[in-house]
Amino acid sequence: LYLMFLCSPCVQLVAPDPAEIRLLRGHKLSVTCLVITPDEKYIFSASKDCSIIKWEVESGKKVQKIAGGRKGTEDRHVGHTAHILCMAISSDGKYLATGDLNKLIMIWEAATCKFLYKFTGHRDAVSGLAFRKGTHDLYSASHDRSVKVWNVAENAYVETLFGHQDVITGLDCLGRERCVTAGGRDRTVRVWKISEESQLVFHGHEGSIDCIQLINEEHMVSGGDDGSVCIWSVNKKRPVSRVKQAHGLQGRAGLEQPFWVSSVAALHNSDTVASGSHNSAVQLWKCGQGFRGLEPLFSVPVTGFVNSLKFSNSGKFLVAGVGQEHRLGRWWRTKEAKNGLYIIPLIRQNTEQELEQ
Repeated sequence: LYLMFLCSPCVQLVAPDPAEIRLLRGHKLSVTCLVITPDEKYIFSASKDCSIIKWEVESGKKVQKIAGGRKGTEDRHVGHTAHILCMAISSDGKYLATGDLNKLIMIWEAATCKFLYKFTGHRDAVSGLAFRKGTHDLYSASHDRSVKVWNVAENAYVETLFGHQDVITGLDCLGRERCVTAGGRDRTVRVWKISEESQLVFHGHEGSIDCIQLINEEHMVSGGDDGSVCIWSVNKKRPVSRVKQAHGLQGRAGLEQPFWVSSVAALHNSDTVASGSHNSAVQLWKCGQGFRGLEPLFSVPVTGFVNSLKFSNSGKFLVAGVGQEHRLGRWWRTKEAKNGLYIIPLIRQNTEQELEQ
């Protein structure tokens, strides 16, 4: 009901009061990824410090922390010993999956943070994870250019898919037996039809595509280091809409470059998307009719690299995972940034049209 209300044409998202935005701190290094539990009571976050923290949304308190281990302690440490780059939670909230720079995928019981098992098989960093909705099928993407399919409930490897010509930087899926990936410097977005063993290839960015999320089963949003945010339809090989320099320009006069788009998120089955960069703002957008056109709604001040963005299922809040460094590298460092999670409430206002009725 809440989602139907916020998707109504008479309801407009408005910028929250900065005082309403909460910052949760606990990671020593940059936050790289996060997930919100389906019941919206908890957030899991992970970091370059190799740790995983479970937070309670209402109180903002740490419920549990799985500490990171030092390199070389893999045999005796339960947890990650390399930068964690991605995480996913199953739609029933039972399993948490985390992937790291060390080629490992770890599976946890989300309720207790108990370690269950690890999946090995990727030959390079694991950069994307997503559970298929309504199942325990897990899709993983890697810098080894492959996508793998696993069955978590049965602790089983299923298959490997190839096609990208460069490292895969992001992956997402919803309920259908398919997933979408961003292929970094091969500049392609791909839709993988798992059962048919086929893929659709899309072009439209002018640089590395660094992040991707599905809006619904037919549309997706991507961002890259060319500074663009693109909206795609699975029926068209080129973006249906594109905003260049979505987060503005940086650098000296005459040498300006766009701010990289380091994260995107979509409120599923709505027209609301968000993008993050390191220009001190998270930007919210409204998709136009038929997903043609992207109209800026408002920006939320956040200092640092916005490495991960997630909307809660109901759309009541947005969480930004922020760090002093970019999720995938160490090109720059923003010293004044705080490594942590920003919980941004999403405020809705009825438009005048409805108030007059």
